[in-house]
Amino acid sequence: MPILGIIASSISGNLITNSYVSISTTTLSTATASITFSSIPATFTHLQLRILVRNTSTSNGYSMRMNSDTGNNYARHLLIGDGSAASAASVTSTSSMVLSDAAISTSTASVFGSSVCDILDYANTNKTKTIRTLGGFDNNGNGGIFFNSGLWFATPAAVTTLTITPDAGNFAQYSSFALYGIKGA
Repeated sequence: MPILGIIASSISGNLITNSYVSISTTTLSTATASITFSSIPATFTHLQLRILVRNTSTSNGYSMRMNSDTGNNYARHLLIGDGSAASAASVTSTSSMVLSDAAISTSTASVFGSSVCDILDYANTNKTKTIRTLGGFDNNGNGGIFFNSGLWFATPAAVTTLTITPDAGNFAQYSSFALYGIKGA
């Protein structure tokens, strides 16, 4: 079974390190309203987004759309923990896939949220797309951890474009977005 994520990237002397291929990375030099990865090649088995993010507003959520689909073609399950309480939620028909929460404008200046999002079988034109995201942030003991699983249930198509937007405001300067292709076993 392959090791996913940052751990796999740090292993040396093992063929598994060649399983992750950088497609594109963007670090913002100014506040930006959205990030788009386009012309995604169909040469990998899965995709992975690695995000470090801060929002310029007091709204902390950020979402993703596939292939510019703004219809109610997304569903998700969400688990949240903040160190003192846990909660769960689900949405069966919504216009975007919530990924995680970001640090916000009132968070400590150097605090950024992080998340890793896997998009499974993204190039398969016979399957709807499943995603899973693990993310969170800490602001001197005030933050949270988030686990999302979701589904893009539009007519099955290869994912060629991903657009990530904050719920309000902009992504702050120095936010970083990296897209990786994951080779099959």
